[in-house]
Amino acid sequence: MKAFANYHPIVLFCYFILVVGFTMFYMHPVYLIISLILSTILSIQVNKESFLNGLKWMIPLFLIAALINPLITHDGEKIILYIDNNPITIEAIAYGFAMSIMICSVIFWFGCYSAVMTSDKFLYLFGKISPAFALVISLTLRLFPRFKHQIGVISNAQKTIGMDISSGNLFHRIKCGIRIISILITWALENAIETADSMKARGYGLPDRSTFSLFTFEKRDGIMLSLLLILAITNVSGSFLNNNDFYFYPTFSEITFDEISILLYGSYTLLLAIPSIIELWEALKWRSLKSNN
Repeated sequence: MKAFANYHPIVLFCYFILVVGFTMFYMHPVYLIISLILSTILSIQVNKESFLNGLKWMIPLFLIAALINPLITHDGEKIILYIDNNPITIEAIAYGFAMSIMICSVIFWFGCYSAVMTSDKFLYLFGKISPAFALVISLTLRLFPRFKHQIGVISNAQKTIGMDISSGNLFHRIKCGIRIISILITWALENAIETADSMKARGYGLPDRSTFSLFTFEKRDGIMLSLLLILAITNVSGSFLNNNDFYFYPTFSEITFDEISILLYGSYTLLLAIPSIIELWEALKWRSLKSNN
């Protein structure tokens, strides 16, 4: 995911804002399937191993979220059975699956966002608007992977002195867990002091302090931003014209495949597939160059 990640941070941020916003806004089945497929493809391109490991808990989450809705919502006209005199409808089941697809797609998109939009890109975008807020967000996002790594380091070190949290009786495991958490909190406090001293030594917060950035807005960034804007306006216009609306209650509305609908589906697919297309194009160019040599 190097080709797309090399675009200007404003392009990357606008792209993920659009795809996440549209995924959360549109409950149309065609739009949901497009978002799920393309978010899955991009997640595999970004980090295949992490994505496959995440499916272990994503699939149960998908099924649980899908099955909860028909148990608490009894709207709809197509009743298939009754549970305690409460109707279970096909519309409620379908809406539950639609919500599950939407939630999974949003999680996949955010996973891609965290891999592409690094902390330096986020600070570049919002550092001048609100330096303190941008710094807090950046540090907070950075803490989670650091804490996860440090817990592993501490756990491995504790195993060498017989404090293994994965073995022994319940009391021993609780004792080992409390010890690991205590060490982690101590490390976090010491690291916070070191970070504050380092920031002070580097002149953070001084009014005349200058910043250095490697990001420059190039012609290709302008073209890509214009393309994103055109595709976004196309889909928003379809919403105002009610061409991409879909209703589950009281019963399903019709899924249309006329010329306008196909145009909207195509523009939405192109919008979400931009990173994958860029990566595929760069891969083909690289293979072409290698074959010529």
